[in-house]
Amino acid sequence: MNKQEPRGFQLPRRRFVQGLVLGGVAAGLGLWRGNALAQVAAPRAELRGNHFELEIGELPVDFTGRKRVATVVNGQLPAPLLRWRQGETVTLRVRNRLNVASSIHWHGIVLPADMDGVPGLSFDGIPAGGEYTYRFTVNQSGTYWYHSHSRFQEQTGLYGPIIVEPRDGERYPADRDYVVMLNDWTDLDPETIYANLKKQGGYYNYGKRTVGDFMHDAEREGMAKALADRRMWNQMRMDPTDLADVSSVAYTHLVNGHTPAGNWTGLFSAGEKVRLRFINGSSMTFFDVRIPGLKMTVVAADGQAVEPVSVDEFRIGTAETYDVIVQPSADRAWTIFAQSMDRTGYARATLAPRAGMVAEVPPLDRRPLLSMGDTMGQMDHASMGHDMSGMDMMAMPGMAMSHASMPTEPLKTGPEVDMRVPTPRTNLDDPGAGLRDNGRRVLTYADLHAVDAPISPNVDRELTLRLTGNMERYLWSFDGKRYSGAEPLRLRHGEHVRIVLVNDTMMTHPIHLHGMWSELEAPDGSFQARKHTVMVQPAQRIAYRVSADALGRWAYHCHLLYHMEAGMFREVVVA
Repeated sequence: MNKQEPRGFQLPRRRFVQGLVLGGVAAGLGLWRGNALAQVAAPRAELRGNHFELEIGELPVDFTGRKRVATVVNGQLPAPLLRWRQGETVTLRVRNRLNVASSIHWHGIVLPADMDGVPGLSFDGIPAGGEYTYRFTVNQSGTYWYHSHSRFQEQTGLYGPIIVEPRDGERYPADRDYVVMLNDWTDLDPETIYANLKKQGGYYNYGKRTVGDFMHDAEREGMAKALADRRMWNQMRMDPTDLADVSSVAYTHLVNGHTPAGNWTGLFSAGEKVRLRFINGSSMTFFDVRIPGLKMTVVAADGQAVEPVSVDEFRIGTAETYDVIVQPSADRAWTIFAQSMDRTGYARATLAPRAGMVAEVPPLDRRPLLSMGDTMGQMDHASMGHDMSGMDMMAMPGMAMSHASMPTEPLKTGPEVDMRVPTPRTNLDDPGAGLRDNGRRVLTYADLHAVDAPISPNVDRELTLRLTGNMERYLWSFDGKRYSGAEPLRLRHGEHVRIVLVNDTMMTHPIHLHGMWSELEAPDGSFQARKHTVMVQPAQRIAYRVSADALGRWAYHCHLLYHMEAGMFREVVVA
């Protein structure tokens, strides 16, 4: 057992050390094995220009000692890096060699609705054996990515990075430039994972609290407090260890297609500025990223330039991207360490002056527990995670609150919704569970300040949506309605809308609106940063402005793949 793990949690040894003699996929080479620590990362396949030929197919892979088949583009996992130029028109002919329909969505790229690549909306999908030609002008720059929007093909490997070069050169130039694409691979059939979650929402949570944990808490804090704490969570029918639906019991975490032992390596010379373009292309994993001993200067979020901010660590939600610049001064190796939010596994890579060099890989941090602030919302930060035994509990499934915070009308729960937050918090300066007060300088949304003016300086109307779910039944939704039973959200072409999201669940949701920018607001309503994917923490209220300048039918959803498939998806119609 890792000595830093709390009692009751033990990551299966095979999962913790997996890849020690297995690497992953070398570009275009299919299966390969051997001592991964001695392997030199193959050069990334890169496609440039205005016209691209892409082919969706299958590839045998072996990340864990088990041979599996991945869904790939041009025989590569990740798919080839696409490098475009801002202002140019690109044409991408995509052939589907699978025996099922497929698709490619250009995540974060603003384009016409029929080029967006979401089957069932403004696009029928690419039939088995068929092809589709995407053509659009690229009016932005930065770091983005592409992936399938067909069932679970993203989980099985259909994803790749995009770099759009700015027409006037990089605002923050660097000597070296690397993509660091983070993914979660599973040997399991994604349909099996989904079925297991539907049977039991905590199926892959091996870190649940045990009798041993209770005895440890009683010894440390006293029996009365330990009993009160356990009674409180039981009354809410919730679990303080519920941070991730799919843990490293099922996942192997990858960097650019390499397992931790595969150790993808980026080279540098001492004193050079190195730009690292982090892309979270995973299906279900939030990563906490740091390079021990090295400061990172964040210069872009979701492809958009921000005022530089120096940090030790940042959390990157599923589908988000961050550009950072580092300047290693010493002639030594540095570990890029990206641990999962639930602390069950990690992805790892290396920056080094010479191939073959390695640096120490830090142990996983202690597994965090959710606090009362993650379920009830507005509270004193000092009380989060401390003695709440005196708090009055409502006799309502899935919710607890003090009399002082009770709304006039009770917040209802039911088969679709197991929890409602009475007083959501609005702060953006909370890094999230597991990162609070950890002794490192951790990025928060409050640190992000766009360098460009907002697209939507004014607001014509406001639209509030609640992020809802029932964890035991594994149902996810907006406003208690799953996609199958919900009407589209309708925006008038040209209007400016403030969308307010209130998270009524204990999980963090990365919410992605297709076709339009989401301009994050500070709690006082001022413009913060422009994003395409916005993380909404448990019991948090987030607001952003949207300029409805893109006609058509658009997808709006949680980017946790199984949440989207379970119902947290809406159609947005701009007309």
